[in-house]
Amino acid sequence: MAKAEQDDGLEIGGSTEKLTDGEKGTSLGSNGSITEDKPVDKYGFSGGRQQSTRKEAEEIPTDVLRLREVKWLDMLNNWDKWMAKKHKKVKERCQKGIPPSLRGRAWLYLTGGKAKKEQNKGMFEKLEKHPGDPKWLDVIERDLHRQFPFHEMFASKGGLGQQDLSGVLKAYTVYRSEEGYCQAQAPIAALLLMHMPAEDAFWTLVQICEKYIPGYYSTGLEAIQLDGEILFSLLRRVSPVAHRHLKKQKVEPVLYMTEWFM
Repeated sequence: MAKAEQDDGLEIGGSTEKLTDGEKGTSLGSNGSITEDKPVDKYGFSGGRQQSTRKEAEEIPTDVLRLREVKWLDMLNNWDKWMAKKHKKVKERCQKGIPPSLRGRAWLYLTGGKAKKEQNKGMFEKLEKHPGDPKWLDVIERDLHRQFPFHEMFASKGGLGQQDLSGVLKAYTVYRSEEGYCQAQAPIAALLLMHMPAEDAFWTLVQICEKYIPGYYSTGLEAIQLDGEILFSLLRRVSPVAHRHLKKQKVEPVLYMTEWFM
């Protein structure tokens, strides 16, 4: 059956990659900001492992990228029609890669964040104005400087990027007060903010947490533990030798699943 645009978004498979700042050759200014003599790549990074080299940045020919942008603009401007009649084609184009200039809008649509936002007009503004729980605000504040410190949006302490990040994470703790805040949410929210406004980032984060990885950020991490056991069972079926070796060495899923999955 064809799928129309819904709160649920597009059902697509994929994986997440942990992004960390690992290069120590790049320094920040005394206030945590990027120093002026540091070149910034097209993604906004001045250093760290995320910074792309010129060679990496030029992997896709310009004419190919422009053609993809035209195709994606047509899809986004006629989203309901594409999702209802050409769902498979949308999925194929996702697998080829979304043009950087349209990732924010595409992610909002694909996750169902656009529909969620339209169903809750004005809510983000109310959540922003809510004072929030001091317990979560304190933890969020301590985490801000750890999120992509080599990116121009988040390099300055108290800068606009950190303010938006704090606002999005605070809003989520109010929206899902029973769940609160988990440190693994911060890099996801920060990455979203690199591509879209704060309100869009918030609703995309909501969809990611509620639809795609429900229970991952709950207090007991029950969903993570369950997925870890499922992974171990699949390993036993696909690679019995590796499974036996891990069992023999007493390497249980709990030892690595949070790093892999979150």
